[in-house]
Formats: sequence, structure tokens, C-alpha cells
Amino acid sequence: MRGEHGSAGERLMQQRAGTEQRAERFYDQQVLSALNERMIEFVGRQEMMFVSTADALGHCDCTFRAGPPGFVAVLAPDRVAWPEYRGNGVMASVGNMIENPNVGLIFVDFFRDVIGLHINGHTTLASDAEMRREFPHLPSDQVPGRRAERWVNVFVEEAYIHCAKHIPRLRKVTAEDRVWGTDDMRRKGGDFFGAAAGMLGTVAR
Repeated sequence: MRGEHGSAGERLMQQRAGTEQRAERFYDQQVLSALNERMIEFVGRQEMMFVSTADALGHCDCTFRAGPPGFVAVLAPDRVAWPEYRGNGVMASVGNMIENPNVGLIFVDFFRDVIGLHINGHTTLASDAEMRREFPHLPSDQVPGRRAERWVNVFVEEAYIHCAKHIPRLRKVTAEDRVWGTDDMRRKGGDFFGAAAGMLGTVAR
């Protein structure tokens, strides 16, 4: 939890930049402790989000998640969840959550409203079976044979707008261009950046 009105670092930089009053208006008018009806509707039709985590030492990771509309389920105004599937086996995001449950999500609608939504909170992990016992209405994956290995629950502490300024308007590709759930290495991107071939030198941690 970052406190009622932002972190100590935020406050310090606001003082240095002279933006305290502008920031206070934003906190008072835009930062909620749970999702309102418009936010719930917005999350329910999003097909992508960015997830930021950090380990116990503060080393950060940012990742991308996507799925059909509603792949992030709003379970309550103060709780959202999404399924985690088989990936590269590194477990960077959920590994960080084990050490440090704090998480930041951002949803950006590049196509219709051209607006973003931040959700900050803390996480817990649950198996697919546990989640479906508690929430039988959760949708099943439409990709044959694809099943969630676990779910990430986020208990909302802050929810606020990301303004439209500088968000580009994009165009969706056709459904045929999508490859949900594929294990085809070429279609997943293969070694696009040449890391396996040693083209980039030392690999980052």
C-alpha cells in the first residue's frame, strides 16, 4: 500500500516541481480505492494489459498479457483476476509476486476510446481448481487443450485514469492473424532478437 495520497517519493518530486496542488486535485478527483461501474465495463472488454512486478530487492519486471475480451475477470469492485498459461518456464512475474505481492497493471484501449486505466494492488496466486470452486462462472478457454496453470488475483488498492495524451489510435488485425495459445516457435517469434545465436552478447539477468 502506497498510502492515502501517494508515495513519499511522489510527494518529494511534487515539492521539487511545484505540482502539489495539481497532484492533490488528481488524487481527490481521479484515484479510487476500488473500480467503479465504468472501470468494470472497461476492463471487461479489454484484450491486453501490461503487468509490472518487482522482487524483494526491488528488481523490476514488466510483462504483457492478452486474451479474448474479459480475459481479466472482475470478481468484485476491489478484485480482478486472470489466468496464467504455460509459457517459457521462467515464471518471472509470478516469482516476483511470491517475494513481493505488490503489482501494477495498466490497460490501454488503443482502438475505441484511446484511454488507459491503472490498477495497483497486491496479489495472491490460486490454482485453476481453487478459482473455479469459488467462482464457477469463470469462462473456460476456447483454445482446444489449453488450460490455466494458475490464476493471479489482484486486490485493488488504487484505480485511476491514464489520459489519452500521446496514446496512438491503432487498427485491429483480423481474427485469422491471431495465434492464441500456439506452441509453434516460429509463430511465437522464435529467436527474433538473435539471443540464442549469441548476436547480442551478454544476456541480461
